[in-house]
Amino acid sequence: MKLLNVKAVLDREKNIQHAECEYHVIKELNDKTRSYAILSHRWEIEVTYEEMTGLMKLDKWKKDEVRNRRGYQKIIKSCEQAMKDGHKWLWIDTCCIDKRSSAELSEAINSMYRWYQDARVCYAYLNDLDESTFPTERKFETFDKSYGWPEWFMRGWTLQELIAPKQIEFFNKGWAPIGNKRHLAPVLENITKIPCGVLRDGLAGKRLSVAQIMSWAADRKTTRVEDRAYSLMGLFEVNMPMVYGEGKKAFQRLQLKIIRRSSDHSIFAWDLHIPRTGGVLADDPSDFRDYGNIEKVEPDEFGDKLIEHIELHCLGNPCYIQLNSWKVSTNPIHQCRLAWLKWRARALSQQLRTFTVSNASIQDWVWLPSI
Repeated sequence: MKLLNVKAVLDREKNIQHAECEYHVIKELNDKTRSYAILSHRWEIEVTYEEMTGLMKLDKWKKDEVRNRRGYQKIIKSCEQAMKDGHKWLWIDTCCIDKRSSAELSEAINSMYRWYQDARVCYAYLNDLDESTFPTERKFETFDKSYGWPEWFMRGWTLQELIAPKQIEFFNKGWAPIGNKRHLAPVLENITKIPCGVLRDGLAGKRLSVAQIMSWAADRKTTRVEDRAYSLMGLFEVNMPMVYGEGKKAFQRLQLKIIRRSSDHSIFAWDLHIPRTGGVLADDPSDFRDYGNIEKVEPDEFGDKLIEHIELHCLGNPCYIQLNSWKVSTNPIHQCRLAWLKWRARALSQQLRTFTVSNASIQDWVWLPSI
């Protein structure tokens, strides 16, 4: 993991006119043992790894052009905030990945969720928010290109950058503090539809369905269509190689990866917004937009809930007698129906447990219960 040396970056900026000075502003370190801060932001006119490391070697015109970019000012402001908070190292995706290397880019994208998760603090910079508070309702006149919310909330990559870090500090356009993720969780839930529990404590230990997580990404956008899939890998704990140019096939590959590691059938709970012919996999996260309320239940639990519902609503109104702590039906027909239903539910729970995929396609048919 390549990290910015916060002090070196700020010292170089302070002595930028002294061309003879050489500063090692980026160093490769072990992210598992090194403490660092991390930045989450919307891309503007940014500074590359090559420009950041070779700034002092550029001619005066090019050096001034780089330093006047919004992306460079963002780096300096982030370093100043990190220095103020006592952090020596900082990671920013624009200049800490040498994108000339496809191997390094692929490794970074596959590691990014973990990098945000392990950071001591994440600085979330909202470059289009003038106020020092988040809007509590959509403002289409102010944020007309992002469904009425600040654009940071509508980008694909910032979804994992919101969920993964334990601590996030938000800043507005002028780097004035807005607040932290834990205290702002109810406001953030209103904007993103992500439950407060996930925002405060992450995904660990939560019984979240695939469809529910997909629904959080439904209205988010990415510049490259493939990044709609790549930006979700960390949320589903899967890895896969980057193949830019494959288009929507990337999202198909992501779903097959998820199916290989999970028996959650809600991955098939999606809806067509544009009519098409094809298989059982969705084309895009937007297909899951209306399925954020699907809860994940274990097969046995599903069988129990199904029996309870059918007994209550479909088997009539039997008479019961109390026998010690048991309620026993006095209707023999009801008893027979209930016994058959319990047997059927046990068989059902076994069928719901697993399904198989190959590299080519989903092999087993998708079984939907009906009684």
